[in-house]
Amino acid sequence: MASPARRARDLLSRGGPLGGLVLLCAVMAVLSPSFLTVTNFFNVGTQIAVILILALGQTFVIVSGGIDLSVGSVLALAGVVFGWATAVAGLPLVPALLLGLGAGAAAGLVNGLLITLGNLPPFIATLAMLSAARGLALVISGGVPLSPIPEPVRELGSGDLFGVVPLPVVLMLAMWLLTAAILRHTYPGRCMYAIGGNEEAARLSGIGVGRQKILIYTLSGLFAGVAGILQTARLASAQPQAGFTFELDAIAAVVIGGASLTGGVGTASGTLIGALILGVLRNGLNLLNVSAFWQQVVIGAVIALAVMTDTLRRRRK
Repeated sequence: MASPARRARDLLSRGGPLGGLVLLCAVMAVLSPSFLTVTNFFNVGTQIAVILILALGQTFVIVSGGIDLSVGSVLALAGVVFGWATAVAGLPLVPALLLGLGAGAAAGLVNGLLITLGNLPPFIATLAMLSAARGLALVISGGVPLSPIPEPVRELGSGDLFGVVPLPVVLMLAMWLLTAAILRHTYPGRCMYAIGGNEEAARLSGIGVGRQKILIYTLSGLFAGVAGILQTARLASAQPQAGFTFELDAIAAVVIGGASLTGGVGTASGTLIGALILGVLRNGLNLLNVSAFWQQVVIGAVIALAVMTDTLRRRRK
């Protein structure tokens, strides 16, 4: 008889990330009676909302064969710019929101320009932005949280749609649908797969690779801006230290969801499932009173297992 580890590995290999999510939910349901409740499911959705939005932007980048290490810092910068616009400059809500989202998109645009015009590797360019964006967030805020945050934005972080569905979950699902539409039904989405599959072939086929990369990293920055506004809403203040190491969780969600770090493979649904796996795992371990330190060990093992499973599946094909 096959061992439990072997059976789990076979399920992951056949069913991919969705099989892993189903298996994980089944295990958690057995171990914790509190897991299979509507309230707990909404809690998981609320907890992963910010990470999933970051991961969806990261999906564009990874599908195209790149990497964006700056999204956690860009999240903080966008939130601080929005908080400064409302709490310090006293701007109305809509211009403040546009400034926050614009800060995120501008950071992504700079990443794209550094990579295309500056010929920097994505790892180096986004690592530089990781430091620069965090520094700008600290400069603008003076190193302290900015408040108060307008009531409509605070409501986004803690309110419910029809008194049932948390608004962070609604925003998360809207961004997921937008990502799926971009990847499946738009020219830039098709270009992302082409560039990630073979950049030189994409260039020879007439795709403006440089322009598309600038767009891809700008989109990643814009999604980080949305996540920054949502994080500010949840915390009810704009904090310059928000989003620390979130880029690692975002990349993990994309990879666990079946995307390949070499590019050309990845979907919005896979990223959603990857984020859910991380969220369910953390939620279940919390319900079981597992130490946060051991949680990091378990999550690291899951990431390694996901990558190994993907590698084995590709070899079989």
